[in-house]
Amino acid sequence: MSTRDDFDPDGLRLPIKIDTTSNGEFLPIPLSKANRLGNRTALIRATTNARRLARSRRDFLTSACGAATTLLAMNQANAAAGKLGGYFTVPADAEFDTALAEASLGGEEFIFDVQGHYVDPNGKWLEQIPDFARPFSGMPKADCEVGADGGTRAYLECLGPEEFVKDVFMDSDTDMMVLSFVPSAPDAEPVTIEAADAVRQIVDEMDGTHRLMLHGRVNPNQAGDVERMESLANDWGVSAWKTYTQFGPGGGYWLTDDEGLAMIERARDLGVKVICIHKGLPLSEQGYQYSTCRDIGAAAKQFPDVTFIVYHSGYVAGHPEAPFAPGAGRDGIDTLIQSLADHDLGPGSNVYAELGSTWRFLMREPDHAAHALGKLLKYVGEDNVLWGTDSIWYGSPQDQIQAFRAFQIAEPLREAHGYPEITPEIRAKVFGLNATGPYGISAEEVKLRAGADKVSHARAEYRERPNPSYATHGPKTRREFFNLLRSGAA
Repeated sequence: MSTRDDFDPDGLRLPIKIDTTSNGEFLPIPLSKANRLGNRTALIRATTNARRLARSRRDFLTSACGAATTLLAMNQANAAAGKLGGYFTVPADAEFDTALAEASLGGEEFIFDVQGHYVDPNGKWLEQIPDFARPFSGMPKADCEVGADGGTRAYLECLGPEEFVKDVFMDSDTDMMVLSFVPSAPDAEPVTIEAADAVRQIVDEMDGTHRLMLHGRVNPNQAGDVERMESLANDWGVSAWKTYTQFGPGGGYWLTDDEGLAMIERARDLGVKVICIHKGLPLSEQGYQYSTCRDIGAAAKQFPDVTFIVYHSGYVAGHPEAPFAPGAGRDGIDTLIQSLADHDLGPGSNVYAELGSTWRFLMREPDHAAHALGKLLKYVGEDNVLWGTDSIWYGSPQDQIQAFRAFQIAEPLREAHGYPEITPEIRAKVFGLNATGPYGISAEEVKLRAGADKVSHARAEYRERPNPSYATHGPKTRREFFNLLRSGAA
């Protein structure tokens, strides 16, 4: 039986997690034939390679060779399906050569994840759901020893701050993270500002200074939210605002509506002039129109002193990506690009595109990934694309980091559409350097301090004998999705 000290003893979970997991904001999308073939091929090759190296399969999969083997299997399956627009640049011998695998998939970049999530296992949001509801009970870690005792929801203790720290700071190369929020009314938040700050304090007590930053959730079309911004700024030290234009009374709002303008003006008054806007994932049919990015360019043009970070880059999960065609009226990333073009905002403007859930889904589809990343780097700018993972929903973000380190846009697409080659310099910008400006931090200072803090020492000690779960935590089926939706936790 799997325990907290031995998550996957048989080595059945792959280190690059290509599955149907959703972040709870869109229905899980079935894997393609190529995805399923890639997963099967990866497990077969991992078994063979482990035997060749006289290692257990679990031991092999937790090494860099395990990740390299999985990505190479994905390349093979995608190529067989004619998906040649993007690929993972992993040398063939990295399957067996640990040093070569680590050189390909490891790195020393400053990694600043601007979209992380945490769910408070003891929050007041539990009072808003039926007694029989068991939110997150399907998560792999929910069967820990604590969860076997006590009340019907004791298992939620298995998903607390310590597990968050392990997933993010022990099992991944993440240096910093912003704790963000999900759409909710003030009296039914799955994580409150108090709970988020408690997690930040846990990390701070580990001498992990500057490891966690906080958003302040504000939906200006909800009564009292704009008024609450002063407390969030002054009492809790939030670094940015998180808003959902497709959420709230009436189904949503635009940044250019009276409500949106009031929020932006208040942010300016309070001196916290970074606004993160959830876009692309509509949450509901009613809010679909407000999930598009048509208001971004106008708001950014009107307020050049405010930074606008577009969460998910306006991407629509499962939406096929193609080259940008001006005036085509396509949804998703193209709507963001069109909105910027309509207001003469080119690369390097005050608009940033964030990759949370977007890159996680695009890892499955290399052709779509090539167009999506190529367009963002070309039109929004290589200095304006930000790293985000939307974890905890997808478990530890390490697989997203490794896949991005290796991904490349195929040369024919670069030549045909003017997409840039994804160089180490561009990767370093996306991974963290681009976010230092909006969030007002120094990457050099953080790396210097982080290199000597207790989190860094704990990570180094842990990696002498790592025990990653390779589990994802969001819903994987329609039933799990609707159960989570009914629970009010997403």
